Amino acid sequence: MLHPHSNIPDVQRGVRVPDPDQKERMAQLEARLAAAKKAQEPAPRKDDHHSQAQVGWRMVTELVAGLMIGATLGYGLDTLAGTLPWGLVVFTMLGFAAGVKTMLRSAQEFQKNNAAPEAEANDARKGGTDERV
Repeated sequence: MLHPHSNIPDVQRGVRVPDPDQKERMAQLEARLAAAKKAQEPAPRKDDHHSQAQVGWRMVTELVAGLMIGATLGYGLDTLAGTLPWGLVVFTMLGFAAGVKTMLRSAQEFQKNNAAPEAEANDARKGGTDERV
């Protein structure tokens, strides 16, 4: 293309002449780059910050803590009262029962928190329709 006031082409003068297809090609390139970036993005994390292993360790810790607290209280009371095996046995059993109760409460809490997302995921796989009709 020639400059209106000169016989020297624009390319030779250092002026870049836009190609008519350049905008379209740039838009296509940007779309491909955006698609490639999106494909490489890590999947978004779920809102649940506790994995099943963490919940399992929590329940085991609660059970062991109940046993240890019961055994310690039983041994301490036995030492004070002079009835060595009985307080230890009784309070260890009470600690075990308390640990199991706490562990079951944690399992119910975990199940309640994860029941809604699983139901939504199942509905999404089914297509949102109820097949029990």
